[in-house]
Amino acid sequence: MKTYTVMLPAAGSGRRMGAGFNKLFLEMAGKPILIHTLDVFEQDPDCAGMILSVKDEEKLHIEEMLERFGITKVAALVEGGVERQQSVAACINAHTEGGVVLVHDAARPFINLDVIRELVDVAQEHGAAIAGVQVKDTMKVAPGGIVEETVDRSKLWAIQTPQAFRYDLLKEASEKAESEGFLGTDESMIVERLGHPVRVVESTYDNIKMTTKEDLLFGEVLLKQRRQEDFQ
Repeated sequence: MKTYTVMLPAAGSGRRMGAGFNKLFLEMAGKPILIHTLDVFEQDPDCAGMILSVKDEEKLHIEEMLERFGITKVAALVEGGVERQQSVAACINAHTEGGVVLVHDAARPFINLDVIRELVDVAQEHGAAIAGVQVKDTMKVAPGGIVEETVDRSKLWAIQTPQAFRYDLLKEASEKAESEGFLGTDESMIVERLGHPVRVVESTYDNIKMTTKEDLLFGEVLLKQRRQEDFQ
Protein backbone atom coordinates (compact mmCIF):
# COMPACT_ATOMS: atom_id res chain seq x y z
CA MET A 1 0.00 0.00 0.00
CA LYS A 2 1.38 3.40 -1.02
CA THR A 3 0.28 5.85 1.64
CA TYR A 4 0.43 9.62 1.54
CA THR A 5 -0.29 12.68 3.65
CA VAL A 6 -2.39 15.48 2.19
CA MET A 7 -1.94 19.17 2.97
CA LEU A 8 -4.92 21.47 2.46
CA PRO A 9 -4.69 25.27 2.61
CA ALA A 10 -8.07 26.25 4.08
CA ALA A 11 -7.48 29.83 5.22
CA GLY A 12 -9.12 31.54 2.25
CA SER A 13 -12.10 33.85 1.99
CA GLY A 14 -15.36 34.10 0.09
CA ARG A 15 -14.51 37.23 -1.87
CA ARG A 16 -15.23 35.93 -5.38
CA MET A 17 -18.07 33.80 -4.06
CA GLY A 18 -19.61 36.90 -2.49
CA ALA A 19 -20.17 35.00 0.75
CA GLY A 20 -18.64 37.50 3.16
CA PHE A 21 -16.97 34.62 5.01
CA ASN A 22 -14.81 31.57 4.27
CA LYS A 23 -16.41 29.93 1.22
CA LEU A 24 -15.42 26.50 2.56
CA PHE A 25 -18.22 26.85 5.11
CA LEU A 26 -20.88 27.17 2.39
CA GLU A 27 -23.02 24.05 2.13
CA MET A 28 -23.79 21.69 -0.73
CA ALA A 29 -26.37 19.00 -0.07
CA GLY A 30 -26.34 19.76 3.66
CA LYS A 31 -22.57 19.61 4.21
CA PRO A 32 -19.90 22.33 4.06
CA ILE A 33 -17.64 22.33 0.99
CA LEU A 34 -14.68 21.66 3.28
CA ILE A 35 -16.24 18.47 4.63
CA HIS A 36 -17.06 17.20 1.14
CA THR A 37 -13.36 17.58 0.27
CA LEU A 38 -12.06 16.03 3.49
CA ASP A 39 -14.47 13.10 3.09
CA VAL A 40 -12.63 12.00 -0.04
CA PHE A 41 -9.41 11.53 1.92
CA GLU A 42 -11.15 10.27 5.05
CA GLN A 43 -12.57 7.38 3.02
CA ASP A 44 -9.32 6.62 1.18
CA PRO A 45 -7.39 3.85 3.02
CA ASP A 46 -4.17 5.09 1.40
CA CYS A 47 -4.46 8.48 3.10
CA ALA A 48 -2.38 8.38 6.29
CA GLY A 49 -3.42 11.82 7.48
CA MET A 50 -4.38 15.40 6.68
CA ILE A 51 -2.82 18.71 7.67
CA LEU A 52 -4.93 21.85 7.32
CA SER A 53 -3.77 25.46 7.38
CA VAL A 54 -6.53 27.62 8.84
CA LYS A 55 -7.22 31.09 10.15
CA ASP A 56 -6.67 31.24 13.89
CA GLU A 57 -10.13 32.73 14.45
CA GLU A 58 -11.75 29.86 12.53
CA LYS A 59 -9.86 27.02 14.19
CA LEU A 60 -12.49 26.25 16.83
CA HIS A 61 -15.31 26.26 14.28
CA ILE A 62 -13.39 23.87 12.02
CA GLU A 63 -12.62 21.56 14.96
CA GLU A 64 -16.35 21.45 15.73
CA MET A 65 -17.13 20.66 12.08
CA LEU A 66 -14.59 17.82 12.03
CA GLU A 67 -16.19 16.25 15.10
CA ARG A 68 -19.73 16.76 13.84
CA PHE A 69 -19.08 15.07 10.49
CA GLY A 70 -16.79 12.31 11.76
CA ILE A 71 -13.52 13.44 10.15
CA THR A 72 -10.80 11.65 12.10
CA LYS A 73 -7.69 11.79 9.93
CA VAL A 74 -6.78 15.45 10.49
CA ALA A 75 -3.42 15.27 12.25
CA ALA A 76 -2.88 19.01 12.67
CA LEU A 77 -4.46 22.42 12.19
CA VAL A 78 -1.75 25.01 11.59
CA GLU A 79 -2.07 28.75 11.21
CA GLY A 80 -2.25 29.82 7.59
CA GLY A 81 -0.43 32.75 6.06
CA VAL A 82 -1.50 35.72 3.98
CA GLU A 83 -0.52 33.93 0.76
CA ARG A 84 -1.31 30.35 -0.21
CA GLN A 85 2.40 29.54 -0.45
CA GLN A 86 2.88 30.58 3.18
CA SER A 87 -0.05 28.41 4.25
CA VAL A 88 1.40 25.40 2.44
CA ALA A 89 4.82 26.11 3.98
CA ALA A 90 3.21 25.95 7.43
CA CYS A 91 1.78 22.52 6.55
CA ILE A 92 5.17 21.37 5.25
CA ASN A 93 6.85 22.40 8.50
CA ALA A 94 4.23 20.52 10.52
CA HIS A 95 4.95 17.26 8.67
CA THR A 96 7.96 15.26 9.85
CA GLU A 97 7.52 11.75 8.43
CA GLY A 98 8.70 12.17 4.84
CA GLY A 99 7.17 9.99 2.13
CA VAL A 100 4.81 11.30 -0.53
CA VAL A 101 2.72 14.36 0.25
CA LEU A 102 -0.17 15.87 -1.68
CA VAL A 103 -1.19 19.50 -1.72
CA HIS A 104 -4.87 19.93 -2.53
CA ASP A 105 -7.26 22.87 -2.74
CA ALA A 106 -9.77 22.52 0.07
CA ALA A 107 -12.37 23.92 -2.34
CA ARG A 108 -12.01 21.00 -4.82
CA PRO A 109 -14.38 18.33 -3.46
CA PHE A 110 -14.70 16.27 -6.65
CA ILE A 111 -11.23 14.80 -7.01
CA ASN A 112 -11.15 11.24 -8.33
CA LEU A 113 -9.50 8.50 -6.24
CA ASP A 114 -7.99 6.90 -9.34
CA VAL A 115 -6.26 10.20 -10.13
CA ILE A 116 -4.98 10.43 -6.55
CA ARG A 117 -3.47 6.95 -6.74
CA GLU A 118 -1.76 7.65 -10.07
CA LEU A 119 -0.35 10.91 -8.69
CA VAL A 120 1.08 9.09 -5.68
CA ASP A 121 2.61 6.38 -7.87
CA VAL A 122 4.24 8.88 -10.23
CA ALA A 123 5.49 11.12 -7.42
CA GLN A 124 6.97 8.17 -5.58
CA GLU A 125 8.86 7.10 -8.69
CA HIS A 126 9.77 10.47 -10.22
CA GLY A 127 9.46 13.02 -7.38
CA ALA A 128 6.73 15.34 -8.65
CA ALA A 129 3.34 14.91 -10.34
CA ILE A 130 0.43 17.29 -10.87
CA ALA A 131 -3.18 16.80 -11.93
CA GLY A 132 -4.37 18.53 -15.07
CA VAL A 133 -6.67 18.39 -18.08
CA GLN A 134 -5.93 19.32 -21.66
CA VAL A 135 -7.22 22.71 -22.73
CA LYS A 136 -10.33 22.48 -24.92
CA ASP A 137 -10.69 26.10 -26.03
CA THR A 138 -8.66 27.94 -28.65
CA MET A 139 -5.95 29.89 -26.82
CA LYS A 140 -4.55 33.21 -28.00
CA VAL A 141 -1.84 35.55 -26.74
CA ALA A 142 -3.40 39.02 -26.76
CA PRO A 143 -1.46 41.69 -24.84
CA GLY A 144 -3.55 44.83 -24.58
CA GLY A 145 -6.49 43.01 -26.14
CA ILE A 146 -4.83 42.64 -29.55
CA VAL A 147 -4.19 39.09 -30.76
CA GLU A 148 -0.48 38.45 -31.16
CA GLU A 149 -0.58 34.72 -31.81
CA THR A 150 -2.74 31.62 -31.56
CA VAL A 151 -1.17 29.02 -29.28
CA ASP A 152 -1.07 25.31 -30.11
CA ARG A 153 -3.53 24.04 -27.51
CA SER A 154 -2.38 20.43 -27.92
CA LYS A 155 0.60 21.39 -25.74
CA LEU A 156 -1.44 23.18 -23.07
CA TRP A 157 -2.79 21.78 -19.83
CA ALA A 158 -5.10 23.42 -17.29
CA ILE A 159 -3.54 22.51 -13.95
CA GLN A 160 -5.56 21.42 -10.94
CA THR A 161 -4.79 19.88 -7.59
CA PRO A 162 -3.80 17.54 -6.02
CA GLN A 163 -0.13 18.05 -6.69
CA ALA A 164 2.05 15.26 -5.37
CA PHE A 165 5.71 15.35 -4.33
CA ARG A 166 8.32 13.47 -2.40
CA TYR A 167 8.38 15.38 0.86
CA ASP A 168 12.08 16.23 0.85
CA LEU A 169 11.79 17.71 -2.65
CA LEU A 170 8.82 19.91 -1.76
CA LYS A 171 10.45 21.04 1.47
CA GLU A 172 13.64 22.02 -0.36
CA ALA A 173 11.63 23.95 -2.97
CA SER A 174 9.58 25.71 -0.29
CA GLU A 175 12.61 26.77 1.71
CA LYS A 176 14.41 28.05 -1.41
CA ALA A 177 11.38 30.09 -2.49
CA GLU A 178 11.02 31.57 0.99
CA SER A 179 14.71 32.48 1.30
CA GLU A 180 14.68 34.16 -2.13
CA GLY A 181 11.35 35.93 -1.67
CA PHE A 182 9.81 34.10 -4.63
CA LEU A 183 6.03 33.70 -4.73
CA GLY A 184 4.72 30.96 -7.00
CA THR A 185 1.18 30.41 -8.22
CA ASP A 186 1.27 26.72 -7.30
CA GLU A 187 3.58 24.18 -5.68
CA SER A 188 4.88 22.74 -8.94
CA MET A 189 6.16 26.18 -9.89
CA ILE A 190 8.55 26.31 -6.95
CA VAL A 191 9.67 22.73 -7.63
CA GLU A 192 10.32 23.63 -11.27
CA ARG A 193 12.70 26.34 -10.03
CA LEU A 194 14.94 23.59 -8.67
CA GLY A 195 15.26 22.20 -12.19
CA HIS A 196 13.31 19.10 -11.23
CA PRO A 197 10.94 17.72 -13.91
CA VAL A 198 7.25 17.73 -13.05
CA ARG A 199 4.98 15.16 -14.70
CA VAL A 200 1.33 15.78 -15.53
CA VAL A 201 -1.28 13.15 -14.67
CA GLU A 202 -4.54 13.42 -16.61
CA SER A 203 -7.41 14.35 -14.32
CA THR A 204 -11.14 14.89 -14.93
CA TYR A 205 -12.98 18.02 -16.04
CA ASP A 206 -15.38 17.79 -13.10
CA ASN A 207 -12.54 18.33 -10.59
CA ILE A 208 -13.63 21.95 -10.34
CA LYS A 209 -12.69 24.48 -7.70
CA MET A 210 -15.60 26.08 -5.85
CA THR A 211 -14.88 29.73 -6.64
CA THR A 212 -18.12 31.38 -7.80
CA LYS A 213 -21.84 30.97 -7.21
CA GLU A 214 -22.08 29.23 -10.57
CA ASP A 215 -19.58 26.63 -9.33
CA LEU A 216 -21.88 25.89 -6.40
CA LEU A 217 -24.77 25.20 -8.78
CA PHE A 218 -22.58 22.88 -10.86
CA GLY A 219 -21.39 21.21 -7.66
CA GLU A 220 -24.95 20.43 -6.61
CA VAL A 221 -25.54 18.81 -10.02
CA LEU A 222 -22.38 16.69 -9.67
CA LEU A 223 -23.38 15.55 -6.18
CA LYS A 224 -26.85 14.57 -7.42
CA GLN A 225 -25.34 12.66 -10.34
CA ARG A 226 -22.94 10.78 -8.07
CA ARG A 227 -25.71 9.83 -5.66
CA GLN A 228 -27.71 8.43 -8.57
CA GLU A 229 -24.70 6.43 -9.77
CA ASP A 230 -24.23 5.00 -6.26
CA PHE A 231 -27.77 3.60 -6.33
CA GLN A 232 -27.47 2.03 -9.77
